[in-house]
Amino acid sequence: MNALALTNIKKSFGNFVAVDDLSLEVPSGSIYGFIGPNGSGKTTTIRMIMNIFNADSGDIEVLGSPRQETDNDMIGYLPEERGLYKKMKIRELLQFYGELKTGHSVNKEVDAWLEKLELSEWSSKKVEALSKGMSQKVQFISTVISHPKLVILDEPFSGLDPVNTNVLLQAMLELQKGGATIIFSTHDMATAEKVCDYVFMIHKGKKVLDGTLSEIQDKYGSDTLRIRCENKAVGLDSISGVEHVHDFGQAQELRIASNADPQQILRELMKTNVLLSFELMKPSLHDIFVRIAGAKEVEHV
Repeated sequence: MNALALTNIKKSFGNFVAVDDLSLEVPSGSIYGFIGPNGSGKTTTIRMIMNIFNADSGDIEVLGSPRQETDNDMIGYLPEERGLYKKMKIRELLQFYGELKTGHSVNKEVDAWLEKLELSEWSSKKVEALSKGMSQKVQFISTVISHPKLVILDEPFSGLDPVNTNVLLQAMLELQKGGATIIFSTHDMATAEKVCDYVFMIHKGKKVLDGTLSEIQDKYGSDTLRIRCENKAVGLDSISGVEHVHDFGQAQELRIASNADPQQILRELMKTNVLLSFELMKPSLHDIFVRIAGAKEVEHV
C-alpha cells in the first residue's frame, strides 16, 4: 500500500498555477524527499496533503483512504513556519501535544525523546530560553510524539548545525525502522542524496523528477568529471568537450559533452594543471537540481 497517492491534483491562486496536474505515489515505509526551488509548489503540495488547502481538482489518498476520511492523528506535520508556546516549559509542552493527539499520558515517550535529542537537561526550561536549533528539535518531538504513521516535515533542517542535523537524521531513520513513512522537503541536496529512498522534484508547479537517486542519475549518465588540482585549476573552460564548469574551490566538476573522450580531456587538463584526483561519475543531485531549475534560481540553495 502507498502511504500517499496524489492523482492529477491542481491548485491555483487567482491566475497563478501553483501546482499543475501533479501525480505522485509514496510507498509505505519509505523516506521520500521533496525538492525544488523556492516558490516551486512544494509547500502548497504539502498543505493540500494536510487539508490546509483544498485542491481545485484531482484526488488525494492518505494511508489508503481519501484525505477527508483520514484521521489527522495518524499524521505528524512539522510546518515550515514554526510555532511553539514560548512561555511553556519543554516537558509540559510535549506532554500537552502528545496527550492532545493520543488521549493518554505520553510521559515515557517524552523522556525518551528528550534524551534521544539531547534535551533532557533543558526539560524544565521555557521554550523562549532555547536556541533556534533546540527549538527546532522540540518542534520535531512534538510532531512525532504520538507515533504517527505518516510524518511530513517541511524544511526540518533549517537553522540546524551539522551535529544537530545528524541527530535529527538519526531520529528520522529510527522512525522509518519503526514503520513510519517520512516525507520531507529540503534544500539540502547532500542530505537528500544520503537518506532518501525516493526523490521528487517540482519546478514551476510541475513534476520534473521522481524516482530513486540511481534512476534519476541514470537518465543523465556518467557525464561529470570531478577533479582536484594541486593549485587553483586553470584553463578548464577552454578545453574541448567541457560544457560547464562548477567550481567548488577545492574541487571542480566538469560536465562533458556526450561525444567527448574523458581521456583526451584528462590529457588537456594535465598540460596546465597538476591533478591530485580525477573521477568520472554521474551528476550529483545538486547538479541535476541546478540543470533543471537554472543557476540563478538556486543561488541561495
